[in-house]
Amino acid sequence: MKVSIITVCYNSAATIEDTLKSVVAQTYDNIEYIIVDGGSKDETLAIVEKYNEHIDVLISEPDNGIYDAMNKGIKVATGDVVGILNSDDFFTTENSISQIAVGFASGDDVVFADLKYVKQNNPSELSRLYSSANFSLWKMRFGFMVPHPTFYAKRSLFNQFGFYKLGYRVAADFELMARFFLQGAKYSRVDEVIVSMREGGISSSGLKWRIHQNAEIVRACKENKLYTNLALVAMKLPFKLLSFFKKEKK
Repeated sequence: MKVSIITVCYNSAATIEDTLKSVVAQTYDNIEYIIVDGGSKDETLAIVEKYNEHIDVLISEPDNGIYDAMNKGIKVATGDVVGILNSDDFFTTENSISQIAVGFASGDDVVFADLKYVKQNNPSELSRLYSSANFSLWKMRFGFMVPHPTFYAKRSLFNQFGFYKLGYRVAADFELMARFFLQGAKYSRVDEVIVSMREGGISSSGLKWRIHQNAEIVRACKENKLYTNLALVAMKLPFKLLSFFKKEKK
């Protein structure tokens, strides 16, 4: 099974080498690696060039945002399954993709796992764990989703149900998952932490964006005929603290 990994980046010189190294270190031997750069002005492309022999496709041109860049990568991918590893994320172990591949052995359409948040300036320091262990489809009405950097889907799902919607600023990943799952995509979970993600990002950068994200989640649920409202989505935080994040370290 060929696994296509897509890294989207823009002026990512400070972090992308960790991403690249973690892909190169994977023990799985059938990886297609695609980088979609938004026309970086810093040293990003010079760093990428150092790993040229491990990169199958490099696109560098202006885009219409992160989800447009992801779509570009998916459209040129040739793998059986596709996943996104952003330029400030990295695989936690050299076996991360092997573990994902095992998850697809049962014939499911989507496989996901767990993620750990690490400190922005010290990626060896754990901030918190994001477990997908308690995910259920009905929880999406509260705004819950599986960790997007651990989400791998058959490429055929994108051709069948569509790509990331560019009308979303911060929740196109939520909307795509809701669309796939509610259209009947079968999913399973790998009980492993496979990706480390630096803290930060637009969807967690203050109250304004939290409110905007919640509004987009409500819209995504309505577009996919899953009932919710802002009050239900606002319950996500206390619910998350109680049951969705594991307290123990893996």
